[in-house]
Formats: sequence, structure tokens, C-alpha cells
Amino acid sequence: MKKVFIRTFGCQMNEYDSERMYALIKDEYILCAEPKEADLILINTCSVRKKAEEKVYGLVGRLKHLKKARPEVIIGVCGCVAQQEGDKIIKRLPHVDMVLGPQAVYRLKEALDSVRQGKGPVVDVELRKEFRQPLIFPSLNGTAPVKAFVTIMQGCDNFCSYCVVPYTRGREISRPPEEILAEVECLVRQGVREVMLLGQNVNSYGRKEKNFPTFAELLREVAKIPGLWRVRFTTSHPKDLTLDLMRAIAEIPEVCEHLHLPVQAGSNRVLKAMNRGYTREEYLEKVKRLREFCPEITLTTDIIVGFPGETEEDFEETLSLLETVRFAEIFSFKYSDRPFARATQFENKVPEEEKARRLKKVHELQEKITREINESFIGKEVEVLVEGKSASSQEMWAGRTRSHHVVNFKGPENLKGKLVRVFIEDCGRHSLRGKFVRDLCKNAEISVASTNTGDPFLFFGTKNENES
Repeated sequence: MKKVFIRTFGCQMNEYDSERMYALIKDEYILCAEPKEADLILINTCSVRKKAEEKVYGLVGRLKHLKKARPEVIIGVCGCVAQQEGDKIIKRLPHVDMVLGPQAVYRLKEALDSVRQGKGPVVDVELRKEFRQPLIFPSLNGTAPVKAFVTIMQGCDNFCSYCVVPYTRGREISRPPEEILAEVECLVRQGVREVMLLGQNVNSYGRKEKNFPTFAELLREVAKIPGLWRVRFTTSHPKDLTLDLMRAIAEIPEVCEHLHLPVQAGSNRVLKAMNRGYTREEYLEKVKRLREFCPEITLTTDIIVGFPGETEEDFEETLSLLETVRFAEIFSFKYSDRPFARATQFENKVPEEEKARRLKKVHELQEKITREINESFIGKEVEVLVEGKSASSQEMWAGRTRSHHVVNFKGPENLKGKLVRVFIEDCGRHSLRGKFVRDLCKNAEISVASTNTGDPFLFFGTKNENES
């Protein structure tokens, strides 16, 4: 068989798209670990942050020498940078054979056929209003991951002034619920125990389609699938977080007590300039209601520092919001101009050195808060879904709590995919450490249908450059 190398940059949706690309060609290609071994190289890209885009161009540029030595190698640039740049990529990097936007990755086989037939570079960046991704039910053949992603919608209608997503992934389109349920059922039959439902704004799922359930209703249906232990989802836009969804999080046992709720800034003036659709007070009120429904819920968020026109007073309001909410973890970034986004035209840009200072201050405050939250687990027992061996030591297992905290611990063999109880003894900056107590699955009957035969469908181990 031929070999394919896939490198994924960006968010979980890009990881999901990479998996689906491989599923489309797995009868012809096997995965390899190095570009130099590959007959096909696919770079799945992210353009949300400038740094991620720069990494993509650097990597693809270095492939020029490989293409010169082996002209038969096919090189494809896929995803959001492909959508954003289109044929500019071919002009800048003429050794690239394919440029495929996020919707076009599902037309990968057709693009490959065109390149092999000598029809020249393929540039496919069409965004279709009626786009529906094909149903792809991969055979895991005993290599099932413990958790998997399932996309429930594509695109975004919010047009935040700093964001390129509506231009690279198109407008919101929800997948039919029966397709989502069928995909989750397929994964569970093959051993997956946790699914993460993905969308740019999952809270608005089904609002534009006739006779679709709400997102809260979809959660209730997904949670009914036998053998599925945990359900997560991302990303939730605060303006669309409803009381019905809050109730669903609190009432459905399979839905984990963790919510990623991007706030981006703590100043009303900056939030309005960002076109976020809510105020600081409205965000804090929703956090209050969430904690009334589900007191044990863990919150994480995104923060942008140095948005055009952000004053020191605006920035201090962001710091005070972090202290008020006490997120378990944040993903923070310096603002950068992105193509098509309205904020590129805004005046009063914050100098780079000032953005760096503010980001450092955010990190220092959040590290203190995260440490205090992690320390609160010491002396407690927690439920952990074991994902595999720890990255720090093959003698230890690693998994996550329902609140999404990473736990490393020593335990008996064959714990991967099990629910266990762990006594927390210590913590670090980003994880908890504990002692195995018991296997919650030991006496439980777990029925998993036999898998089909075929090549393993891998949950991508190729490095994910998460910049979004």
C-alpha cells in the first residue's frame, strides 16, 4: 500500500476533518510518521491565529526539496488557510498539488484522481450552502480510542470582528440528527466511551433547519445511546446559552460537568467592539445560573489581550473577571489581524510589547487560580476515564475527571478505557496525581458489538499544533 503523512494544525474540528480524510483513502494508503516516507502529504491548516498560519507556510515551504527529489509525491494543503488563500498558495508554493478548503476535504478522492491524471493543481475552496458531509463509518478493528470527536454543525453566523471562521468555514449548517446519532452509535459499538460534539457554536444547533431538535434535545438523544459513558461539547457561545441547556447539563448523567464558555474580554467596551453580543454583566449572570443548576461545574474560557483600542482600564476589567469567575483553565492569545475580519481596519492598535506584557500578566494570574483549584482536589476521590499511558511515564496511567482535569496515577494493567476511582495525593500546574483505588467497570457488564475487519482508523497521533 501507499503511504500518507498527515499533519494537523488547529482546533478539534481540524482533527476531526483529518480523521475523515484518512477514512476516505484508507483502502489505498497507510499512515506514516515522516514526510520523507510518504507518497501523499496532507497538511490540514488553521488560520485563526497568525502564528499557526506562519507555521503552515514554514512546513510546506520545507517540502519543496522533497518534491524536487521525488516529483511523484502529491502534496495537499487543506483546511482554513487553504480556504483563506486559495490559488495564492499555488503561486507562492508551486510544488503544492492540491488546495482544499474545509468543505472540500470530503472531495479528497476526486482531487487526487485529478492530480494523477495530470490535470494540474487542484484548487477547491467552494463553500456550499447545502453542504452535508458524507457519512463515514470507519472500522476501528480493535484500535478504538477511548474518546472521539463528532461534528454536529459547520460554519458560523456570528461574525465576531476579530474572527476569520465565517469566511473559511462558511455559514452555520447543522447536520441531520439521525446522522449524528448513527455516527455516535458506530463509534460506541467499536469501543469509544466518550464523545465530544463539535461546532463553532453548538448552542445554535438546528436553529436554521426545519424540524431539527434544539441542542439540549440533541444532547438528551445522544446520551441515550447504550454503552456511551460520557458526552462533552465545544464551543458554546455565551449569548446563546439557554436555561434549557443549563438544565440538560445538570440533569443528564452522561453529560460531563465541564463547559468551555469563551468570554474573550472583561470590558463591555471591548466586547461591543468585538461584536460578541453580550455584556460582562450578562456573562456573569449566566455563570451564576450555571452554578445554581450545577454547583460542581468546571468552566474554561478563551481570552484575547491587546484588541485594538483596549486600554489599561479595559485590560484590568479582564483580570477582575478572571478573579471573579475563577476558570479552571484558559486559552489566551495576543490579538492579531486576520484576513477578512473587520478588526483589521480598526485604529489604535496595541503595540506588540504591550500585548506581550498583558498576556504575561494574564498567565501569572491564571496559573495562581489554576493551582488553587487543583490543590482543592488533594485528599479527594475522583472518577477517571483512563485514556492510556501517561505522557510523562509509561509506568503511569492518564485520564480525565468528569470536570476535564488530567489525572496521572499508577495502577494495574489493562486499565485503558476503564472508569476508575483515584485518590488525589498531589497536583502540578496542569494535572493531578493520585493513587488507584478501584476499577468501576470490574463487575459491570459492558456489551460492545464486534468490530468490522479492515485497516485501523487512527485517532490522529500526528502532532496537532493547537493554535486556536
